[in-house]
Amino acid sequence: MSDIVDEAVVVLNEKMAGESIGGTAKFDIEGEGAVMIDDAGARAANEEADVTLSADAETFQGIMDGSTNATAAFMSGQLKVDGDMGLAMKLAAALA
Repeated sequence: MSDIVDEAVVVLNEKMAGESIGGTAKFDIEGEGAVMIDDAGARAANEEADVTLSADAETFQGIMDGSTNATAAFMSGQLKVDGDMGLAMKLAAALA
């Protein structure tokens, strides 16, 4: 598992503390691995999910540290979404 995935799990658990997303989401970080998010929190795993968000490591780190807006990344093609778009939007709002 990569340092980026390990760091993402920590950051996502902090940002999502107490939040309910009502489904499962997966961040697929190109060349690094995947992070699963559900109502129990974030963990390093690669499982089936209601929505998968895919990005390169730089874009993902920008979303995590707030320097990249998830919606803008999606609109510019840096972030790809496959699955439940409503859940993706809910997740983006929780991470903002």
